[in-house]
Amino acid sequence: MAKKVLGKFKLQLKSGQASMSPPVGPAFGQRGLNGMEFVKAFNAKTGQGGGMIVPAEITFFSDKSFDFIIKSPPAAVLIKDELKLKSGSGEPNKNKVGTITREQCEKIAKIKMEDLNCDTMDSAVMMIRGTARAMGVLYSEN
Repeated sequence: MAKKVLGKFKLQLKSGQASMSPPVGPAFGQRGLNGMEFVKAFNAKTGQGGGMIVPAEITFFSDKSFDFIIKSPPAAVLIKDELKLKSGSGEPNKNKVGTITREQCEKIAKIKMEDLNCDTMDSAVMMIRGTARAMGVLYSEN
């Protein structure tokens, strides 16, 4: 017999560095789930991530068990990492913080491709360009 799904929730955690402190402890505690089991499994799966922020989608069941899926890091995090930025612009329409090339967009799009809502590299690059623009990063064809 299949387990009955009670719900889902998402967390964004640093790879290999999850602990029972917030947001993990409260998210699992309020649902009566074993948070320490998640922390051990998450850290084992993401240990080689170098501390990059990674989304996890947790599905929990009526018998208090759960499954989780690790997604690719958010596009904004990958853009900041690629361009060695501290953060995006506070006023992206006025203050620009960097420039991204098509090659860099393609590199990020390849990492994100399975999580993006598109099927061609051109459309994936356009999505990455849009995120970059919202962060105050200019686009260059070179």
